[in-house]
Amino acid sequence: MTVESEHQLPTISDDLVVTKYKMAAEIANKILKEVIEGAKEGASVRELCIKADQRIEEETGKAFKKDKKLQKGIAFPCCLSVNNCICHFSPLLSDQDVVLKDGDMVKIDLGAHIDGFIAVVAHTLVVGEGKVTGKKADVLLAAHYAAEAALRLVRPGNESEVVTDTVGKIAESFGCKPIEGILSHQLEQNRIDGEKTIIQNPSEAQRKEQEKHDFELHEVYAVDVIMSTGEGQGRDRDAKVTVYKKTDSTYMLKMKNSREFFSTVSKKNGTMPFTLRSFENETKARMGVVECAAHRLVDPYHVLYEKEGEYVAQFKFTVLLMQNGPDRITGLPFDPATCDSSKQITDTEIQKLLKSSVNSKAGKKKKKAHEKAMAAEASDVPTLVEQ
Repeated sequence: MTVESEHQLPTISDDLVVTKYKMAAEIANKILKEVIEGAKEGASVRELCIKADQRIEEETGKAFKKDKKLQKGIAFPCCLSVNNCICHFSPLLSDQDVVLKDGDMVKIDLGAHIDGFIAVVAHTLVVGEGKVTGKKADVLLAAHYAAEAALRLVRPGNESEVVTDTVGKIAESFGCKPIEGILSHQLEQNRIDGEKTIIQNPSEAQRKEQEKHDFELHEVYAVDVIMSTGEGQGRDRDAKVTVYKKTDSTYMLKMKNSREFFSTVSKKNGTMPFTLRSFENETKARMGVVECAAHRLVDPYHVLYEKEGEYVAQFKFTVLLMQNGPDRITGLPFDPATCDSSKQITDTEIQKLLKSSVNSKAGKKKKKAHEKAMAAEASDVPTLVEQ
């Protein structure tokens, strides 16, 4: 084995890697479904987030039990962002809670990993309403169709900018705006924010800075579409940051509390995003994170808001770029018929794209092979999938 190949990250050209991604995806989808079922009028956002995180830990804990060194667990802590809140709302016990009401538009965002292979997902629902109408229907349909178009465009040979432009056109059809500067990242083992990205609604400066990328076979992406009925501008407000991620930066921390906090993060979370709620002592965690964040040892996931009275919808999925086409492994079905909007997509090219098939029939044999591998893993026998 050459030095270069020793340092290469494993890819989905290895069937066992695909199996681990799909196991993580199965867990993420399962917990998402549980959160959706609990997202009713009177439900506490904090309680739903806490329960989801516990359930991800429980379910990932069942995988590869015999391999004690294999890391697994939360890849992204559960966040529930309501109405004009765009993202990353996951309150601590010491924070003010949000109680869901009928008519609230709720974005659920979470992720799981097995051996550092990450599956993330986000879904939007409207609490208690049968038929969704007006601005809520417009933004839901814009986000849904943009995600469906992105799924068909994120494939080897295409360029990232094509996705950016198509998402923008679909938003326009529904009188909506994609949230400016939101990035979809390539996923790699133990890395949720890989080098290659897809930007939505970039400002002029962002468009100049943003590198264009070609998608390549055996890459994995977390495709994130966030739409707004407003201006598409995310703003910080009074909500405190509770989700962070360790960086590659180094610094000799001065305070003992900060050192203890950072040591816990390194051992327990590694490079995965985490919430301060997961620490035994929230107050100490809040204190410890300050020095770490000031010296870029951890990066914050800011809680962003649109203007009051606007609605924001999000769909995020994990996709594997396989030989037979894109394989979306996370995401739950969404029925556009639940939305009653007077707006529609008139661009014939986009209509044609949305009607096109995602992948070839060859994938079905492969899918059955992976299901066999996952069944074998349930009995703690890590198995390579048949070719």
